Amino acid sequence: MIVTLTANPSIDRTVNLLGRLERGTVLRAAATHSDPGGKGVNVARALTSAGVDAVAVLPGNAGDPLLTALSEHGIEHVTVATSGSARTNITITEPDGTTTKINEPGVTMSAGSLADLQSEIIERGSRADWVVLSGSLPPGIPTDWYATLVEALRSASCRVAVDTSDAPLLALADRFPAGCPDLVKPNSEELAQLTGADGHLLEESALRGDPTATAHAGRQLVDRGVEAVLATLGAAGAVLVTEAGAWWATPPPIVARSTVGAGDSSLAGYLAAHLSGASPADCLRSAVAYGSAAAALPGTTLPTPEHVHIDAVTVTALSSPAPDPA
Repeated sequence: MIVTLTANPSIDRTVNLLGRLERGTVLRAAATHSDPGGKGVNVARALTSAGVDAVAVLPGNAGDPLLTALSEHGIEHVTVATSGSARTNITITEPDGTTTKINEPGVTMSAGSLADLQSEIIERGSRADWVVLSGSLPPGIPTDWYATLVEALRSASCRVAVDTSDAPLLALADRFPAGCPDLVKPNSEELAQLTGADGHLLEESALRGDPTATAHAGRQLVDRGVEAVLATLGAAGAVLVTEAGAWWATPPPIVARSTVGAGDSSLAGYLAAHLSGASPADCLRSAVAYGSAAAALPGTTLPTPEHVHIDAVTVTALSSPAPDPA
């Protein structure tokens, strides 16, 4: 069982444009659709499609369109009462795959709802293989809440993965090593936030065939106590760093249609492989296969197994990055 936490869930409304996005003009859409969203929800959706037992934990009230959508998608979910309905996020996609997102802040969470949500995730974590803490935090939640949850889950038998950014990510790192999760999944910009590297250069170097800088940045986090770093690099694939080594996986050629959900799908692919007992290299291979499959799909569509081509992903073992000098 994998439990995902989405503290700031959403209805993701996607508008597919016929042409380029031009500010200040009237534009025509080729299609629109809505899906249940939020990073943890996306992970649970991708895992469920892959046949992996997953449950999404989130704030929500009876009658919320988000919960109706989750039920329609067959996603097992558990909710705690909150003060309003889920936010709506807007995704605008262009024919060449360029994606623009407009995200609402979310409903302010009360102290009581926060306590209920924390109790729910800790109780479910005691019976899970993995707990995934994903996405932004809504108003009313302390920025270091993920670190608090990681520390609270240490007494459980589960592993913990975290995928977040900005203030919650930095607050998590400030609590290392006590707040170290078993897995962090940064993209290049988030890895840069954690290590002081240049996120653009990390991705550009990997696109040119040299992922060394990403591997060294990931090693900094491993040296601080994180068990595994899965750094996603867009079209350049992903790098996995653990105490045992480092690997780089590159995706097959695809026509990118939308990047929304690609990182969440990568995390789902990694976790599904890990649950099956796969090696680190094969966990990375699965992650990149799922992420590239998501990028090839429109809007917020997430991949199902028939979209995923694991054998088309190339994995290369890297020279293990040396530990930083003390």
